[in-house]
Amino acid sequence: MKNLRLKAARAALDMSQQQLAEAVGVSRQTMNAIEKGDYNPTIKLCRKICRVLGKSLDELFWEEDEADE
Repeated sequence: MKNLRLKAARAALDMSQQQLAEAVGVSRQTMNAIEKGDYNPTIKLCRKICRVLGKSLDELFWEEDEADE
């Protein structure tokens, strides 16, 4: 599942994938894969991303159950 919330939070800060990747210590390709839903980051990496973007884990990475929608 694509992570559109991550992409939107990054865009709201006018950050490129490259800039965010450098800030959290991964490659741009890894950041792209996370946004596309092709890679599930570790909790440690999720926390770094949240810190840089000023968001909580729930805001960026919590998946809603279909029943909750």
